[in-house]
Amino acid sequence: MTRLDDAPVRARRPHRAWSVAAVAFVALVGAAGFRAAPSVLITPLHDEFGWSTGTISAAVSINLVLYGVISPFAAALMEKLGMRRVVTGALLLVAAGSGLTVFMTASWQLLLLWGVCVGVGTGSMALTFVATVTSRWFVRHQGLVSGVLTAAGAAGQLVFLPVVALLARDHGWRPASLAVSFAALAVVPLVLLALRDHPRDVGTTAYGADPAAPPTTQAPNPGHAATRALRVLRVAVRNRTFWLLAGGFAICGASTNGLIGTHFVPAAHDHGMPATTAASLLALVGLFDVAGTIASGWLTDKVDPRLLLGAYYSLRGASLLVLPHLFAATTEPPMWGFVVFYGLDWVATVPPTVALCRRVFGADGPIVFGWVFASHQVGAALAATGAGLIRDHHGGYDPAWYIAGGLCALAAVMSLRITSQRQPAGAPGAA
Repeated sequence: MTRLDDAPVRARRPHRAWSVAAVAFVALVGAAGFRAAPSVLITPLHDEFGWSTGTISAAVSINLVLYGVISPFAAALMEKLGMRRVVTGALLLVAAGSGLTVFMTASWQLLLLWGVCVGVGTGSMALTFVATVTSRWFVRHQGLVSGVLTAAGAAGQLVFLPVVALLARDHGWRPASLAVSFAALAVVPLVLLALRDHPRDVGTTAYGADPAAPPTTQAPNPGHAATRALRVLRVAVRNRTFWLLAGGFAICGASTNGLIGTHFVPAAHDHGMPATTAASLLALVGLFDVAGTIASGWLTDKVDPRLLLGAYYSLRGASLLVLPHLFAATTEPPMWGFVVFYGLDWVATVPPTVALCRRVFGADGPIVFGWVFASHQVGAALAATGAGLIRDHHGGYDPAWYIAGGLCALAAVMSLRITSQRQPAGAPGAA
């Protein structure tokens, strides 16, 4: 009788995979705290130390490059050490890189802390972490969970941007930087207590897997993971589609993280808008980003991904060409329209890009996407530094918006020229 009474209780208990996904979401939000900080701290750092916008942007660029380049290798480290250890170490690096800035006296220290420490930390928790969680813990709803976890960065931006901006305005940039550090540290105990590397660690199977099948007991061989990542890259670079995807995604990074994410707040401030107001607008971009990412994933299942990418890049480019005319001391309706539209389009490019990588490169698709994502961050880094130099020498950001708009038009053309044909089964790197 006791067993029959307990059965419904067990049936109603959520699968452990959902708690793992929830912890991953919180960890990604915590790491995203730093990604919200530079845009509102550029001006305070310039005012206190006299460093040029280009110098400060160079630290952001190093961070963006490492965020992307570390990504293809992060999965190998997770296989060797486990997700819990890697994510914990990543959060500690983010906390150290942000917190130690309060002792800075020279610009090279900014490059080391903001650039290297935080870049390696956030790069270890990039989209490869999302892919690892979903592939290990989910058979059903992989796309939905991937979309939600991808949107965690936007959610972090929504949470942290207004807070960091208010702290920087009322108490200076040091308390703002410490707040980001404490936020990353606060997530560490949750990761250690609740994040598990494999379903077998808690005697279960992935969500949606056959419950009658025994939990997997054989761990993947981590010894060759990094070598495989490089081998897949050597094969991928011979494929024209890889270069079209990587080129388009580099422009995607340049027009989002590199330009809007880094320079929107100081650009708005140049036109008399308070930094707190501009930060709130950028936070709203993150809010609509969540909806746009999930909607794009749904559309990717129904529409040719190449057409989606072409549309996304074309519309983004048009909005960037209009943006210089929308800046003002107050927020007018056209700027609200830009915020809504750009938020929906921010990372809408991710689901169709992932789909094309899987379609063309088969089983190697996730690794190929890791390298495509690296190009995204290289483009972001170039734009972050380039826009800072334009601001220093031109006195404003207008040329940066126009250049980015033109590049987005190029990305649209590149996307439409992709041939989404799977490699032959016998080809190197094919499924």
